[in-house]
Amino acid sequence: MLSLSFTPLLPWPVLAGLSVVVALLGILAVLARGRLGLLRVLVLALVLAALANPALVREDREPVKDVAAIVVDRSGSQALGDRPQMTDQVRAELQRRFGALTSIEPRFIDVPDSREGDDGTKLFTALGQALADVPPERLAGVVMLTDGVVHDIPASMAALGLKAPLHVLVTGHADERDRQIRLLEAPRFGIVGRELTIRAEVMERGGTGSAVITVRRDGEEIDRRTVPTGRPFPLTTRIEHGGPNVVEIEVEPLPGELTTVNNRAILPIEGIREKLRVLLVSGEPHQGERTWRNLLKSDANVDLVHFTILRPPEKQDGTPISELSLIAFPTRELFVQKIKDFDLIIFDRYANQSVLPQAYFDNIVRYVREGGALLIAAGPEFAGPASLARTRLAGILPGDPSGAVVERAYKAMPTATGQRHPVTRALPGWQADKPPAWGDWLRIVSAQTRAGVQPILSGADNLPLLALTREDKGRVALLLSDHAWLWARGYQEGGPYLDLLRRLAHWLMKEPALEEEALRAQMTGHGREVRVERQTMAETSEPVTVTGPTGRARTLTLSPAEPGLFTATFEAEELGLHTLRAGSLVAFVSVGPTNPRELADVFSDTERLRPVAEGTGGSVRRLAEASGVQVPRLQSVRGGRLAGADWIGFRPSDSAVIRGVEVYPLALGLWALAGLAAAVLAMWLVEGRRGRTA
Repeated sequence: MLSLSFTPLLPWPVLAGLSVVVALLGILAVLARGRLGLLRVLVLALVLAALANPALVREDREPVKDVAAIVVDRSGSQALGDRPQMTDQVRAELQRRFGALTSIEPRFIDVPDSREGDDGTKLFTALGQALADVPPERLAGVVMLTDGVVHDIPASMAALGLKAPLHVLVTGHADERDRQIRLLEAPRFGIVGRELTIRAEVMERGGTGSAVITVRRDGEEIDRRTVPTGRPFPLTTRIEHGGPNVVEIEVEPLPGELTTVNNRAILPIEGIREKLRVLLVSGEPHQGERTWRNLLKSDANVDLVHFTILRPPEKQDGTPISELSLIAFPTRELFVQKIKDFDLIIFDRYANQSVLPQAYFDNIVRYVREGGALLIAAGPEFAGPASLARTRLAGILPGDPSGAVVERAYKAMPTATGQRHPVTRALPGWQADKPPAWGDWLRIVSAQTRAGVQPILSGADNLPLLALTREDKGRVALLLSDHAWLWARGYQEGGPYLDLLRRLAHWLMKEPALEEEALRAQMTGHGREVRVERQTMAETSEPVTVTGPTGRARTLTLSPAEPGLFTATFEAEELGLHTLRAGSLVAFVSVGPTNPRELADVFSDTERLRPVAEGTGGSVRRLAEASGVQVPRLQSVRGGRLAGADWIGFRPSDSAVIRGVEVYPLALGLWALAGLAAAVLAMWLVEGRRGRTA
């Protein structure tokens, strides 16, 4: 291809000025000498041309293909109904048809679900990133294969630096129907033992006007009712325990609805204990009394009521009550009127000294069986006739004293059961193959545990030291030594008394993290990786079934991490709430948002992208018709319309790559000098001849 180019020897403004001067001189020469003045104009013009340095340029051009971008939406909403099959079918057909357009190179851009957060469908962002290496003039057109639910629509394609036509092919059907639950007021925190209100609404298209909802808390059904659709309704639930209380609201599906994934809303509510009320009754002053008091007072969440029996009935010496400075033990107020206000009752070296009537022990038994917690920290009195095991508490205690007290040094050792129990597992200083790195205790009350009760700590002569049991809804612990204070005082370098006693108290008060049988899951912080933990007292753990937000399930095999704890990790493939089940245990983990943006609006839409597409001369059309899926024809169009009833057009650019360039200067070299000299000579001869004639 030949073309004329100029590479001036002087700047263009200077040449322009010289051209004006030459033009004025030429006009004067013509006026003064007539046609002979044209020779001077010709000579000056040749000088200007030489200064402009003209050249013939011959380019070796190789045509290149234009690019057509095909953006394929693979987001969460595109996985609903028959959209995945429709998308795959149309993508394959487009790839086949682009093969017939030899001047256009198709570039397919698959846009998956966002790996982070709840960003929604970002097709235009992916388009801009994929075309970063393509000059704008080479882009012949863009095709978007999507359900139309896009969350990064620009004001125009020009805002992205693109001028090509945009054609949108919409999957899904015009008559889609769906029902979903939407949370309007969703509290994230609640006080344990109190009720709170949730407001929700059932939205539907193509429904019946009413729907049955089911409410579950931690997997257990607590309510079922019929509610009108399109109108908010309240739900009241009770926060049963500290930690996550997972409330699940599920609405019955419509026949033939688009998806049932959004028929369920999940609300994790963090249970917060307002105050843990603990009643500590010490039977007499002793070395370990202060240990219990200091431990409980150090916890800001514990409201402690502590009484020490300083003057039991058998020590009456006739001193008038008016002359005593002691506070009377308010037995009726504590064990009749306000017993249900306490989360935990501790009897520390308490002997049955007729301070509490037998009827009050009946109240304590009832309190435990209705969900309360009782801890007996026993001393030598537990082996004697005044033992609490000789009261009506005997029926709920984990063990029965044999009447002996062993007084010699021993190590508190976790039993085989205790090595798996969360209260005593992995206590600081414990290693399975070595003696524990903590100090000795010097006394233990000999006792036999009840049938079915396995102690978790043992002492001298392998006697049970700490035993736990459940009584209906409540819990009872029996610590058969009063020497935990030796660890607190640093005897023989002490021991993990804080860990042991705090875990024990929190187990009694039903802390979820200390349950013997538990299933937990949480994000690890590495992408979508989820860590699963199964706490069990069994030797092995059953597989865990993980069900994703769209209903897809997988089976997870757990490996032992330490005694009583099995773990595994998996990479979540979907955003949203995952349900984990192991036997009767249920756990939930939210990957990304609990209720993803992709499932908030699931209906395919032809209107959102229409202004942008038609602003480029492109089109928006639904693929599904009565006769099936209709894929438009592809055409290369140089002018006029870019879309028709059954076709979409692409604008070619005639772009090419220059492989070589040859330049032929016209005003340089001997030929240019000879031409200029000939023009000057001709001017001199003509003007000389005219002068002689004149």
